[in-house]
This record gives sequence, C-alpha cells and structure tokens, in this order.
Amino acid sequence: MASNKRPNFLIIVADDMGFSDAGCFGSEIRTPNIDKLASTGLRFTGFHAAAACSPTRAMILTGTDHHIAGLGNLIEWTDFSGQNFPKGSKYSTAPQRGMPGYEGYLNSRVAALPEILRDKGGYHTIMSGKWHLGLTKERSPHARGFDRSLALLPACSNHYDYRPDAEFPKFLEKSVIALHMEDDHYVEKLPDTWYSSDGYGNRMLEYLKEWQDDSTLKEKPFFAYLPFSAPHWPLQAPKEYIDHYRGTYNSGPEDLRQQRLKKLIELGMIPKDVRPHPVVADEVQGWDEMTAQQRAMSCRAMEAYAGMIECLDHNIGRVTSYLESIGELDNTFIMFFSDNGAEGAAYEAYPMVSGELMAHLGKYYNNHIDNIGNKDSFVWYGPRWAQAATAPSRLYKAYTTEGGVRVPCVLRYSPLHKGREGEITDTFATVMDIAPTLLSLAGIEHPAPEWKGRPIVPMRGKDITPYLSGAAGNIHDPTEAFGWELCGRAAIRVGKWKADFIPFPKGTSAWQLYNLETDPGETEDLAQQHPDILQELLVHWEKYCEETGVVPLQPELGARFHEAVEAQMKEGEWMEYEYWKPGALEERRRTEFVRKIAKVADPRLKEGAAGQPSNVLAGGTEA
Repeated sequence: MASNKRPNFLIIVADDMGFSDAGCFGSEIRTPNIDKLASTGLRFTGFHAAAACSPTRAMILTGTDHHIAGLGNLIEWTDFSGQNFPKGSKYSTAPQRGMPGYEGYLNSRVAALPEILRDKGGYHTIMSGKWHLGLTKERSPHARGFDRSLALLPACSNHYDYRPDAEFPKFLEKSVIALHMEDDHYVEKLPDTWYSSDGYGNRMLEYLKEWQDDSTLKEKPFFAYLPFSAPHWPLQAPKEYIDHYRGTYNSGPEDLRQQRLKKLIELGMIPKDVRPHPVVADEVQGWDEMTAQQRAMSCRAMEAYAGMIECLDHNIGRVTSYLESIGELDNTFIMFFSDNGAEGAAYEAYPMVSGELMAHLGKYYNNHIDNIGNKDSFVWYGPRWAQAATAPSRLYKAYTTEGGVRVPCVLRYSPLHKGREGEITDTFATVMDIAPTLLSLAGIEHPAPEWKGRPIVPMRGKDITPYLSGAAGNIHDPTEAFGWELCGRAAIRVGKWKADFIPFPKGTSAWQLYNLETDPGETEDLAQQHPDILQELLVHWEKYCEETGVVPLQPELGARFHEAVEAQMKEGEWMEYEYWKPGALEERRRTEFVRKIAKVADPRLKEGAAGQPSNVLAGGTEA
C-alpha cells in the first residue's frame, strides 16, 4: 500500500454506554471486537463528551461547542421542561426556547465535517445510525455532506420499529417512532426483520461494498460514521444475546459496581486508593428494599442492556472484519466511544412524566419478566445500574459531573501510534478534538471564517496527532479551560481543578470545587478551603458562557441568566417537524406538520441593540 495514501476514517459511537461497559474497560459484557481494537490501539480514560446525545453529536461533526452549533440543549428537553427534571427540581427550559444556539438542529454557523471532507477534500462520506441533529430534509445528513446515509432522525425509538396502535403520552411521542431518512428521502417502511444495531451494521457494510466495488469511488478515501442508537432505552435486544447474561446480575447493582471498580483498578485505569462517589438514587428503592419479584425484573432489564452492547459489538466486528478482508483496516483511523455517561433516569419517579407514561406502558406493552427485551417490552434500568457503570465517577448522563461526561474511548491507527499498542492513557481529550484530527490527517484546512458564502465559526478542538505520534506529551495545554452546561447543570475545568454546579435534588445548587487528580470521584468539596481557585474558575465560566452563548437556567450560573419572556413560555411549539402526530408520516401530508420556529429577541440585549453580546454569532444569523 502506498505510504502517501490518505487514510480512511471510521467513527463509531455508542448511545448511553457507561464508562466500564466494554470488556477492555473492566466489564463482564462480551465485547471481543471493541477489545481487539483496544489491544491494537489506545484506550483513553480521560476522554470527555457533552452530558447528553445530540450536543455530543454536534461537537463530533463540527469540532466546536454544542451551544454554538445549534444544540445548546436537546430540543426534546427545550420543548418540554418535564422530560429531564426529577422530583424536587424547580427549573424550566423556557429561557432557552428560540434562542441562538438552541435551534435543535445543526445550524448554519458551522460547517459540518462530512461537508468539508467531501467538498474540500474529495472524501466519499457515508453514515448509518442515529443523527439527532435535525428532523427535516434541510437538516438531514444528506443536506450536511453525506453521500450515502441511513439515519434515525429523532433521539430514540423502538429498536424493532414496533409501536402499538394508540395515542402516545407526551413523553413517548418522540421516543417510539423509528423515523428514518435514506439519502434525500424519508423511509416509508423498515424491513420486517429490523433491529437497530443489525440494521445499521447491514447498511454500513452495503455502503462500504459500494465503495469497494466502484472503481471511481475507490479512488477516494472514505469517511464512515457509525453512530448506534443502542444501548439507549427501551432496553431491547435479540434473545440470543440476552441469554448470555441470564443470572449474571442476580446479586444486584452494588455488587456489580464493586466488581467493576476492582477490575478498573487491576487494569490500571483508576488509582488503587480511589474514593468512588456514593450512589445517588433516593428516588428509587434500594436493592434490599425490593421484593424478590422487583429484583428479578431489575436484573432482566440489566440483562437486556448487556445483550444490546454485545449485539452492538458484533456489528462493529462485522465492519472491521470487512475492512480487514479488503486490506483497508490498517489504513483506516478508527475511534469508538460513547456519547455520554450511562443513562440513570428513573422516569417512573419523574412527576411530569410518570403517571400517564406508566399507565400507557401497562396497557400497551408486555413488561412481563419473561418478555423483557422483546419488541413489545419497554423498560429502562435506572440510576443504580447506571452508577455501577460510571463508578468511580459522580452521577450519570445529563449531569456535568464526571459520570455524565467522561466516556470510554478506543482509538486505532497504527501508522501514528506504532509501538504503543494496548496502551492506556489518561490524557485529557474531548469529542471536539475529532474533527481537527481528521482534517489534519486528510491534509485539509478548516474553511473558517467562511463556507459557501456564509460566515462560520472556527473549531475549538485540538488536533491529537502530535500526541499520538509522541511529538507532544499532552493534547491540551493544562491551563486551557473547558466548560459544560446542560439543563442548568454546569461545570468548568482547568487542569486538575473542576467546579461543578448541580441543582437540587442531585446537588447543592451551589458551585462545588474538586481536585480531580486526587479525587476523581468528586467526593470532597474544596470550595471553602480554596475560594481563590473557585473564583478563578468562575471567571473562566463567565468567559465560556460569553464565547459559546450558554443560556443559564438559574441566576447562580452568572450574569447571562434571564427570565423567559412571554413568547418563550408555551411548551410544545419548538420542534420543526411534529412527526408523531396522526397523518404526519404520510408523504403527501408531511408539509402540514413542518413549521418554521420563531426566533426570540434576546432578552439580555437592551432594546434597539444589535447583535449578540458575544462572538457566538460570528457565523451570522440563522435562517
């Protein structure tokens, strides 16, 4: 193979997979294909994402912060506050509705990675899996640079495309229908044998074989994006995978948590003297408080979750084996990671969700113990199992603590890291670093400040190739600041110091300070001992908000806080395509259910002032 051949790229994303859920990160779950990538590549224990799915996906495909790229929050959570606030929460997402950076789709202020790779670099771009960056044709993967794509457009769906003939409660409206597009058209019907991970694996293989068999396409390197929708709830998987775990979890989540921690220590991934954060799960019963039947049901949910991960791994193996069979594996830069921490929500305890949701599930789904994991079941596994996977870190998905944003990551590209195979590194990195790295390897400059006649923002991530090659000791300067914000939960980090703001009831509704070098579990708040360090971090926090356009949901998060104006108060009016409504999936009627979302004048600006009080709109106004 010619040494000057440009590399292919394969970016693989799991949905809501916990830090220790792969075998090479200490799990009992069978993941031989991820483990093989790890044994011939590098494992990152300091790799970070956003605290939830579409924000992370925006960062992957743009190299910048999700508040800039249009996914300041999940549009589902912006549209309806109760979707992500547990009992005791007092906040509303109304102030974010209609604001710049909260459009709910990949906006025009960014150039998408596949657009740049294809149009500027001549790459063949393919995708199979979850998009979650827009629901209409104008916001689709096809419109943002993918030559071929099969994409799940919403946040999640039934993995078997099963849905009962019933009116959905509000929470399930956007969580059941498997709305897909292939290239430039909506998919009218998925195959009768559809299961998400298998379906995405199948289509990715088809696209790769098209590339291999077409002599013209084969002259181009490829960018392949394989974002699975597993293991996001509902927890469903083919029986042959679930059966591998029958009885594995009968001793409960705390026993699993201890097993995982022991294995992580053995692997050298966490310190021997680590202080794991205590499990926070007051909204659900403890294991010892459950009846035998409740414990058995909980174990079956965890078994289904494990089966989902094994099936996902199987499909990763199908793709990598094919690349090996055609001689392209070693010329393909591969990354595997999760989009956020494990999902710990206990929706049965969410006051805005629980009543009608649980009644609907009881009436239209079969959650009998022997049916859990099948197409007509609908379960999640809750905060205790999730914190078994995020340990030693604090909390889980949707929280800006380490349990929500630190994710497992495997990278393989032997031409760059030769001699370091099997290495485990704790260097800090983020999903924003992917786009700069791929562009660097492809020999392409990012086009900012302009792309196709419109102004765009530059990337915030860093090229990791100097670190991989050994030319640099770190990816990021230890004095560089990194911020996170989602649903009023926030964090700012510089080097070993991190400040978290977690509202009641999961936190104190005050800024807390942690030294991650000595306390990766975020167990000892040092705010009182080091007020100067906390204040310095909060200066960085204000700057981060100013640069990215964060709209805080409570005054404790700084000067950019504002009360929602009247135009923002009404819920259910902030998604472009109401695909869940009767008739909305019919091609002849689709346009009836697509609407233009009104933009709200920024309440933080004085009347008559022009522009945004930051550089977030450097890319121009969103159409």
